[in-house]
Amino acid sequence: MSRICLIRGSQPRAGRRIHRSGLAKKKGGIGRHVTKTVNRIVYPNLQEKRIWVPELGGFVKMKLSCKALRTISKNGAYNTLKAAGLL
Repeated sequence: MSRICLIRGSQPRAGRRIHRSGLAKKKGGIGRHVTKTVNRIVYPNLQEKRIWVPELGGFVKMKLSCKALRTISKNGAYNTLKAAGLL
């Protein structure tokens, strides 16, 4: 399965990790210097959950990000799924 949230559409995005060398000034060094950056992929925090939808009278199994779970808690399962175009 793809790594995409069904409600928010969150998906992996490109990022960088910064490599630094040297000792910090407050520890007695001459400061930290960036030596290179390395490409990496930042993945959304996806969870596979069964969401109870009282209006449908059953569970719906979905792959969601944690932020989408908070949206469901706030607005309710049926309204959130309807707004996302899944119902």
